[in-house]
Amino acid sequence: MTPIWTHLVLNLGQVAFILVFSPLVEGVLHRIEENIQGKSGVSIWQTYRDIWKLFGKDEVISEQSTWVFRFAPIVAFVMPIFVVLLIPAFTAYPLFFAFMGDMVAVGFLMAVSGFFVALAGMDTGNIYAAVGASRTHMVGFLAEPVFIMVFFSVSYVANSTIPYFVTATWGASWSSMLQPTHLMVILAFFLLILADEGRIPVDSPAGKVEIAMIGHSKGLEYSGSSAALMKWGGASKLMVLALIFVNVLVTPWGLAPTTQWTAVLSAMGLVLLKLLAFVVILALVETTLAKLRLFRISEFLAVAFVICLFAVSIRLVGIA
Repeated sequence: MTPIWTHLVLNLGQVAFILVFSPLVEGVLHRIEENIQGKSGVSIWQTYRDIWKLFGKDEVISEQSTWVFRFAPIVAFVMPIFVVLLIPAFTAYPLFFAFMGDMVAVGFLMAVSGFFVALAGMDTGNIYAAVGASRTHMVGFLAEPVFIMVFFSVSYVANSTIPYFVTATWGASWSSMLQPTHLMVILAFFLLILADEGRIPVDSPAGKVEIAMIGHSKGLEYSGSSAALMKWGGASKLMVLALIFVNVLVTPWGLAPTTQWTAVLSAMGLVLLKLLAFVVILALVETTLAKLRLFRISEFLAVAFVICLFAVSIRLVGIA
């Protein structure tokens, strides 16, 4: 095949990679968390079973809902697929769609997904979904400045906003990875993942009390295939953020340097090991922290913003 067709096939492989393994990543995370808490834990394949079961069920839609309610699950499912086309999933070289958007576009696509899902939560008139949507807007409003500062600092250090170029710049030497600026950006982005994905200490993904939910309350009214798309899209979003964290910020090595399938397959295996290490760390952090009160979430995100602002400041003045 010509290089263009090869890159296009690899782009499609990125989409298949995120769709196939994102439920597994979420299942492994849940299993590790429950094992740390002394529970036997559900199977790591439980997310696959839940999605399959939901696709086989009938869908019930409120008569008061509008097109937003029906459209939101599609947006939540599709947006992570668009993002994975722009980031280095398992190749070190830019693919066919790599220049269709930069790191700002990645943040925009994530924001669009969250906006439609939160809007759909208020569309049916369910009071619990509306409360969860309003809280999600609050967290998103506080998290967006941190997103901007993280992407700005990353782009400033690498002299590019294209994720592939950022990976190549930081993967060129160990010295660039050990700079204080880089370490602070990593910490800020990790705190941002906790907040954006509704993990402890911001929210409890295993919570079942409607009045205390933030992220999961927006999907209370969904059933059938829409609920399956919401669940699959949420798992895909977590995996996309994890890929950005491990492949762009923390360990920008081990990606396929050529288009040979042996190199690509070995890179995929290494990326899965990176993701396993990430979910282990995420599970340890979640199980050792307590959930914050609602009005202390702003303090949590303020810490991430200050860390990132300080990282950019010392980089601008040439300290690190």
